[in-house]
Amino acid sequence: MPSRAAHQLTKPLRDVRLPPVDSVVEFGAYVEGRKVSTPGIAEALRLVREHNRDAEGPNAFVWVGLHEPAAPEVEWLSGVFGLHPLSVEDAVKAHQRPKVERYGDSLFMVLKTLAYLDHGPSDGEIIATGEIMVFLGVDFVVTVRHGEHCPLTIVRERLEGDPKLLRRGPAGVLHAIADHVVDQYLQVADLMQLELEEVEATVFADVSSRDINRIYQLKREMLEMKRAVTPLLSPLSALPQRRVIPSEMREYFRDVGDHLSRVCEQVESSNELCSSILQAALARSNALANEDMRKISSWVAILAVPTMIAGIYGMNFDFMPETKQVWGYPAVLAVMVTACVLLHRGFRRNGWL
Repeated sequence: MPSRAAHQLTKPLRDVRLPPVDSVVEFGAYVEGRKVSTPGIAEALRLVREHNRDAEGPNAFVWVGLHEPAAPEVEWLSGVFGLHPLSVEDAVKAHQRPKVERYGDSLFMVLKTLAYLDHGPSDGEIIATGEIMVFLGVDFVVTVRHGEHCPLTIVRERLEGDPKLLRRGPAGVLHAIADHVVDQYLQVADLMQLELEEVEATVFADVSSRDINRIYQLKREMLEMKRAVTPLLSPLSALPQRRVIPSEMREYFRDVGDHLSRVCEQVESSNELCSSILQAALARSNALANEDMRKISSWVAILAVPTMIAGIYGMNFDFMPETKQVWGYPAVLAVMVTACVLLHRGFRRNGWL
């Protein structure tokens, strides 16, 4: 009895609405490690399946790359490649949690992408996020990318430049994509670590409301990184045990999983460091505010003495001490100056001024 995979290889291709046009970044048929030009996606898949039918094993596949496709375009690909409706819905809507799901003989994987933006924290967000959805079958790979960052052109060019890597088939493409995404994680995590070290070095030098805003924004970006990286650890760790992954490729996926574990640990430690810096900055800001209040209170107390004396002698009474004496006015001034000097020295001795 033919297997489900064999049935998928031999079932006729059908058209659903219109083929994707604007969203297709690139597509190609790869036969025995070489790219073969074809006029369209359906023709490429037909060529690959005919080749795999006549060959001893599936050594040809189709790779289609899309960028933010519309629903009709993904539905057309669903009819061509036999994609599951639930995975198609996830690919169109985006904003999915990192995951790996199996639908029959195909695999659906969602990867969050991260990109460090060149402008500073005061200009807006520091980290840009996106998504890459990968449909993996026996003889096809369909990638759907959302977001402007982390393009897969570099990955495709690297694989096309090495026929040995292309001979690994769809699983090799999935490994190259996952490895590329995790490498981006490492770069972003290192750059964020440098940002935190810079803030940590200046937090005790001079803290202002702008400094607090920057630290709080870094904290938000670290949480965004954590939401993108941490949920992928469990699915990626279980990926080598999937039946669609050849045994010779499992070690490569384990290596990517190890790199992701390192990223998760670095993100977690950076997140804790950012929390500590934020608490220290708030405490330092409160300490500086208290210091300013002490200075203000000290000067108020110093000025209160001459104000009180001048207020008393400013009352219109005839019988007041020393008002009729020639030395009365200089004496009052001397008392004011002496009291202010003594208070100033006392406050400075206590560290208030």
